[in-house]
Amino acid sequence: MNNRKQLIDLTGQRFGRLTVLGRAKQRSANRNARWECLCDCGKHKVVEGYHLRHGLVASCGCLRVETSRKMAAQALLPYADHDGSAFKNEAGVYYSSLIRSKRNRSGTIGVSYDHQKERWVARLRFHGEYVLNKTTKTREQAIALRQQALSARRLAGQKHQSLECVNLARRSGDDARHGAVL
Repeated sequence: MNNRKQLIDLTGQRFGRLTVLGRAKQRSANRNARWECLCDCGKHKVVEGYHLRHGLVASCGCLRVETSRKMAAQALLPYADHDGSAFKNEAGVYYSSLIRSKRNRSGTIGVSYDHQKERWVARLRFHGEYVLNKTTKTREQAIALRQQALSARRLAGQKHQSLECVNLARRSGDDARHGAVL
């Protein structure tokens, strides 16, 4: 009795975007047959037959790249302009500078603690550049610096989307109903 399995010839079959051209010269480390495939995008890829037959591989990697781009564009759509390229409001202030993320532990947007330097950092990006990036000894000083920088942007005649509007749209609960500002 022969314990060896019969090789399934996959030549000419399609699996997702891959068309099997023929058997590859080397077997995989676990002795599975490998197949030379041509992707619809034009790239060649060597894939294990098991992975092809069980749907574990469907392309040379181009499908994953396309899917990732679509998913990222979908997730970032609320922050992007009509062309999907910008992540800032009409005044040029980045949304990441306006919206407090769940990772924010200081309680104030644009203020964080640098554990290496053991100092508080105040930051504000405007038109792609940091207009504020300073360290202080106390949290209160960092908050004051951040608020001064925001006020300076408003006084300089720049249109600035109000922090209150962004925060109220992003938050829920009693604070949002009472119009509290962070």
